[in-house]
Amino acid sequence: MWPFSRKRKVQRRNYAGSTVNRLTTDWVSQGTSADSEIKNSLRILRNRARALVRDSDFAKAALRAVKNNVVGQGIKHQAQIRMIRGGRLDERLNALVEHEFKKWSKANNCHAGGTLSWAQIQQLCISSMIESGEVFVRLVSQPFGDSRIPFGLEVIESDLLDDDYTGFEPNGNRVRMGVELNEWGRPVAYHFLEYHPGDYQFSYANIAKKRRTRIPADQIIHLYSVDRPHQTRGVTAFASAIMRLNNLRGYEEAEIIAARASSAMMGFVRTPDQELFEDGVQDDQSVLDFAPGSIRRLAPGEEMQFFSPSRPDDAFTPFVAQMLRAVASGVGCSYTQVSSDFSQSNYSSSRLELIETRAHYKTLQQYMIDKLCQPVYEKWIEMAVMSGVIQMPAFDMDPDRYFEAKWIAPAAQFVDPQKEAEAYKSLIRSGVMTLSQVIALHGGDFEEVMRQRAHELATMDELGIVLDSDPSAVDKAGQSQNPPVEDTPHPEIHEDED
Repeated sequence: MWPFSRKRKVQRRNYAGSTVNRLTTDWVSQGTSADSEIKNSLRILRNRARALVRDSDFAKAALRAVKNNVVGQGIKHQAQIRMIRGGRLDERLNALVEHEFKKWSKANNCHAGGTLSWAQIQQLCISSMIESGEVFVRLVSQPFGDSRIPFGLEVIESDLLDDDYTGFEPNGNRVRMGVELNEWGRPVAYHFLEYHPGDYQFSYANIAKKRRTRIPADQIIHLYSVDRPHQTRGVTAFASAIMRLNNLRGYEEAEIIAARASSAMMGFVRTPDQELFEDGVQDDQSVLDFAPGSIRRLAPGEEMQFFSPSRPDDAFTPFVAQMLRAVASGVGCSYTQVSSDFSQSNYSSSRLELIETRAHYKTLQQYMIDKLCQPVYEKWIEMAVMSGVIQMPAFDMDPDRYFEAKWIAPAAQFVDPQKEAEAYKSLIRSGVMTLSQVIALHGGDFEEVMRQRAHELATMDELGIVLDSDPSAVDKAGQSQNPPVEDTPHPEIHEDED
């Protein structure tokens, strides 16, 4: 038996990422719920993200890139109501619905405040989602402006939802950060402040800023990105990039100040003794005045040493570029969209970049369609029928048939038009894609494009104009597709001679 016993180190199987040692002691991670994490950070994150968008060029560019690519000039609407018999599109009714919806989409009619058109409401909603983390749209059942349809929209900023109101309602529902939930976690109502809590410049807002209004959930559209189950409120898309952007702003400011200080210094005069020869004193420092094109004679023993500024150094540009790549990844856009730096771009890299960012943009577009565009359209249809503006037979029996619509998102821009056009042509000819899919991919409406095309061809035929862009008339080389048929002589018929 050994005179002493040696303890064996206990080894456990676990993930490397869960190891707790001296290298991970500063890694704080807790099993808190989504709402617990959001409640303590919601206002600070929101206010800091807004400050960055106001003051940082890169944050403003990232927000602009997402807004322009997701919504652009607005997600367009096309009615898709079909006839009961035959299943064909009801062209007459669809045209009427689109005409009335276009009239309602004007700012004076669709917005409760009368300042935002339907397209501008979409733009404001997506930018608020990215910047503030969430936004609310209230469905108001009353007419505005010149509209005969009793329906309008009010856009409500996220600050107005009472973050501090958490508890239980008399009806037994629990409230989390202003959102009233039932036993299933489904929103039942939203508790909004009557005035913006940051409206402290106006006395009437200070008096009533803590008064709340309970609005039922069926009147509110809450737009935010759900990252975890049971998440009640939204978080800004800049959350992971806030510290990096703020530090980058400070770094740029320090480099600019250092560069200004360096460029202001021309050089030094070294003297063999302590005697100073100066032209004057500026800020308690002896200085020599130099003018452009002048030649200065120095005193015996003096030596001129010029100063060569080195700020910013060669590491500045690649460092900033790497920081902006991380920011773009966090927000969900591309590096070139944030930095406006196209110096390293080529066709392959630009296309790969666009494919990746377009996937994110298409996800946001579908979210906007499902959560904002379609619900607003269905409510508008319902109010248009109730007000008698549009007659829809048997609407009460089958309303879903009248809610069918196609939403066309902003066009995807070509990287190399010639290459991509040839690729689309091959896909259409091989049956992988249809012409309507390609047109919709670039923000167009197939029926509208075809009607416009037919009108163009009819006008050209009437005027006797043939363009090489008409595939029905000429081929790709400009040769006629329908060459004239030459008259061939008929064989002579000879009567048999007797």
